[in-house]
Amino acid sequence: MHFEKLSSIARFKAACPYLKTTTTTMLRSLCTTASARYPNLSQLTEKASGCPIMGPTLAARSSQLQARSYASVAGNAEIQHLHRNTDMFNPKAPGIEKCPHAAAARRAAEMADALADSQKKKAATAATVEKPAVADQAKPFSYEKFYATELEKKHQDKSYRYFNNINRLANKFPVAHTGATEEEVTVWCANDYLGMGKNPVVLDTIHRTLDKYGHGAGGTRNIAGNGAMHLSLEQEVATLHRKEAALVFSSCYVANDATLSTLGSKLPGCVYFSDSMNHASMIQGMRHSGAKKEIFKHNDMEDLEMKLRQYPKETPKIIAFESVYSMCGSVGPIEKICDLAEQYGALTFLDEVHAVGMYGPRGAGVAEHLDWEAQKRAGQSPDTIKGSVMDRVDIITGTLGKAYGAVGGYIAGSTDFVDMIRSYAPGFIFTTSLPPATVAGAQASVAYQKEYLGDRRLQQLNARTLKSRLAELDIPVIPGPSHIVPVLVGDAALAKAASDSLLTDHGIYVQSINYPTVARGEERLRITPTPGHTVEQTMRMVAAVDETFTRLGIRRLKDWKAVGGRAGVGSPDAKPVSPIWTDEQLGLLNNTSPVQLKDGEKAIVDARAGRIAQERFKRLLGPVQKPVYHPPSLFNPTPLAIPAAIAAAA
Repeated sequence: MHFEKLSSIARFKAACPYLKTTTTTMLRSLCTTASARYPNLSQLTEKASGCPIMGPTLAARSSQLQARSYASVAGNAEIQHLHRNTDMFNPKAPGIEKCPHAAAARRAAEMADALADSQKKKAATAATVEKPAVADQAKPFSYEKFYATELEKKHQDKSYRYFNNINRLANKFPVAHTGATEEEVTVWCANDYLGMGKNPVVLDTIHRTLDKYGHGAGGTRNIAGNGAMHLSLEQEVATLHRKEAALVFSSCYVANDATLSTLGSKLPGCVYFSDSMNHASMIQGMRHSGAKKEIFKHNDMEDLEMKLRQYPKETPKIIAFESVYSMCGSVGPIEKICDLAEQYGALTFLDEVHAVGMYGPRGAGVAEHLDWEAQKRAGQSPDTIKGSVMDRVDIITGTLGKAYGAVGGYIAGSTDFVDMIRSYAPGFIFTTSLPPATVAGAQASVAYQKEYLGDRRLQQLNARTLKSRLAELDIPVIPGPSHIVPVLVGDAALAKAASDSLLTDHGIYVQSINYPTVARGEERLRITPTPGHTVEQTMRMVAAVDETFTRLGIRRLKDWKAVGGRAGVGSPDAKPVSPIWTDEQLGLLNNTSPVQLKDGEKAIVDARAGRIAQERFKRLLGPVQKPVYHPPSLFNPTPLAIPAAIAAAA
């Protein structure tokens, strides 16, 4: 009989929001389990009594059952069926149960009473909500209990974030000490990709600025916080991307949030088209704008075009995407997205946060890198290269806190666009400006990297080497063409355990990445080699990961292949992935590639790039009293034996 009820209920799933979102297994359980408060009702009937549609219907049915006997409700056919099957009376049943009519009537009356009681209690509860209890009688809300409950949810689903005490040492990069100053570890997961946070040219600029201008900015950009250093940095960033103007924010999270929320709220009827793997700052900005949003599958141009096609060309549209996706290392198809944007009348919003400083002959990002020769020939000219990929992108956002080793974020685009954001974005207007010393250090870093290829070349070579060594040991590296080395673990608890073990047992710091940053089942260790990681440190890192995987029983590449693959690892249809940097661009073909450091060797600081960067500050800070960089003679151009690009299927 319960299956017949379930079949009847299933017919109304499309019309009822509750039934639609409740599984068949749960519905079966609710149908067959008595209510704890009203034993004569099923749990499903009790829930239905609170429904705005079913509640009044059940109440009416309850009144009918109370006013009329079961027989009058049942009808002749049901009575005849009852007579045939029971012979009218059941001689073995006690009391009223001997008469099936009387027993059924009593059960109907009990059910009606229970329904009525349920309705009365719900009405009383509603009245209590409408008329709060006297303050001195009510219990206050338990805020601490609420906090504890929310935290427990994080612990239960293994998404609770742990923050290690890691203090990077400028003179020992990439070494840091933990909470105990004598305990040192090697950092393999920092976003200071090029080690610019300890670059002596940058540090000298910061010291000189601090001595002259002090620590804080003094206010917002509109109130005492708009200095020559800020304006100079914005000009530096604008020329980096060969755009008309730029605007600096306290972080790129704020830059993305403020820009996207302002644009979406100001453009009439604006529609966002957002890659499914976009960063939280972009998602938040689009949400804050109140504009409509269409999410397209990651790097899927067919899906993007299908969604663009649904809107008239005159509708304002913005395609928001990234160049390098930081958790998996994949790269956005910038040229193809620009093609679709031009075809359907959309703006392009490109987040180059994990690419600036890392790609291109001047470090302007992947958009610059895609036109390597043309951008290289143009040198440091601020003029746009018409038709280039970087020119075709309308809005570029970047950070000063990753490859440039500082803090802050920015947008770059047309003069009017930048001025509109400057004039309307609360995230810019009402925030205290970055300190002058921080801004000066950031500009020195950008200017230095514009002139020097060596750091990003060596970083890419070290990333290739690490990927190759891990692949030799069947360690599952998620394939990608960028500098990021994500190692798949596939389990939140194991990823945390691996991270803890590497730190405590091997003195290696690699943070685990769990949900919601990545999908459940795709938890990983995110490794980021730098130019400062030595040959010996790399060997120790590979050996430590191998030992940890073995001891904890973490799946290897062959294990992922056996189950059909995950996150691009071990997939049967995997195709080779070519790195963004070619062998020629890395200097491997003409013996100009940099050499990986060995323990005890100092990192190269390019004299020419250092002088040019320091020249930027001569008017404000005066001439440099003594050089802080190593002479060029320390640079050894002998090429490092680097393996070929690692294929995804390797």
